[in-house]
Amino acid sequence: MSKQPASYRPRHAVILAHPNPASFNGLVADAYCDAVRACGHEAIVRDLYALGFDPLLREHERPGTEGFRLSPDVDAELDILRGSDVFILVYPIWFGMPPAMMKGYVDRVLGAGVTSAQVQHRTAETVLRGKRLVGITSSGASKAWLNEQDQMDSLRQLFGRYLLHAFGMKAYEDLHFGETIEGLDQDYVDANLAQVGDRARAICAAIASDRAQGQAVPPAA
Repeated sequence: MSKQPASYRPRHAVILAHPNPASFNGLVADAYCDAVRACGHEAIVRDLYALGFDPLLREHERPGTEGFRLSPDVDAELDILRGSDVFILVYPIWFGMPPAMMKGYVDRVLGAGVTSAQVQHRTAETVLRGKRLVGITSSGASKAWLNEQDQMDSLRQLFGRYLLHAFGMKAYEDLHFGETIEGLDQDYVDANLAQVGDRARAICAAIASDRAQGQAVPPAA
């Protein structure tokens, strides 16, 4: 069984999709990164709006098309993501769905070069394979109201469990914060960010457990 080097630091890639740099979602990304770094892990943030990421899939980026090739910006993004152990998608729920920016990132980057056959047979070799997926979302509506509309479970199935299976990922979990509107009470913000920190530390502990099991010396035959 292969072992990771002793100096190995688990890496968390936080993908943030919100147009306002001072948004609650931005605070969530910061809180998550602060918590994992305190655990000795590495964290990178890909703020899609700040980066000016182009979410539009090009014809030549579709596998199976004539002249298929990835665009330079996609290749560069994949180079940044390689080696990440956890992918955290942080975004608001708009009209029951992720922002177009986040969907475009899945189309162009996370799902780069993946065919429908690979999705069905779970054979896609991407930066996500064998890794953890975490969805941290927010909404203006309450979580209870969204549950009444079956929205949360729909999103969980579509943008969580589906990606888990389609890309052969190790695990998926989510965390949602409702009623995140303008003028939030600071105590409410602090309480929610504390939950983010708790979840981040729990994920770090799970990674440490996985690593310990992976490095365990097998018993003698």
